[in-house]
Amino acid sequence: MNTSSSRTAGVFFVLGAALLWGTTGTAQAFAPAGFDPTVIGTLRLVVGGVALLALAGTRREIAPLREWRILPLLLAGLFTAGYQLCFFAAVARTGVAVGTIVGIGSSPIAAGILGFLFRGERPGRRWALATVLAIIGCSLLSLGGGRVQVDPLGILLALGAGASYAAYTLAIKGLLEEHSPNAVMALVVCAGALMLSPLLLGRDLSWVLQPRAIAVVLHLGLATMALSYWLFARGLRTVPVATAVTLSLAEPMTASLLGIFVLGEVLTLRAFSGIGLIFSGLMILALPAGLAARAKRRNIR
Repeated sequence: MNTSSSRTAGVFFVLGAALLWGTTGTAQAFAPAGFDPTVIGTLRLVVGGVALLALAGTRREIAPLREWRILPLLLAGLFTAGYQLCFFAAVARTGVAVGTIVGIGSSPIAAGILGFLFRGERPGRRWALATVLAIIGCSLLSLGGGRVQVDPLGILLALGAGASYAAYTLAIKGLLEEHSPNAVMALVVCAGALMLSPLLLGRDLSWVLQPRAIAVVLHLGLATMALSYWLFARGLRTVPVATAVTLSLAEPMTASLLGIFVLGEVLTLRAFSGIGLIFSGLMILALPAGLAARAKRRNIR
């Protein structure tokens, strides 16, 4: 497979992961009353980590611990856990609208800066245009209705979530250069789960035994964590860090569409415009560079 084809395949792997991540909010809507978001977030990592560990173990892809760079591995796990905590806490303090805009919208910018500083990646004009379109689209989606609540600590937490997502993507990218995607994601997610597991102590877990709760946790763990990270790691092998994070903005677009078609939410003109802008930005990145250049030359003629 040539470089262009492998990059295109990588783009669609990342998009597939983002589409699965976009089902998270809809799945939580089916959780039983009284559920604890922190518990769900932690169990999501636990179930996903165990599934990925089983997959990598059966394929004998996990190298002995002495062959791993421990610091990047621990940092990837730390930032994975940090994203869960920061994002849910930000949304609780400042609301879904502002939390989503600042958290998800800031992550491509953070990824572009980190990718340049630590890997020398230059995202380019296509990434810049796609990122601007997608961030504006996310803003339109998030501000589609309701009152906006701005809380300074909530803003900082949301920025922390965006930076954490960009940072764990960067750390994973480095690990993928030395180990298989299955092994990397298994150890990273398990490390994040271990770091969050103390948060389960002293919390009411009785609601987790309800059939609906079990179904939600299994979906979040197996689909939005294990399968999505399996796809994400494969895409990240050929896609730059900044591009991968921008492609992940398909997540809020998917969440909005599911809210409309599954949960019966109303599609406003602003939300429709936001979806269109995000989709346009994603297509700019998904379109192979050669095809984009030929289309541009035809337009000039």
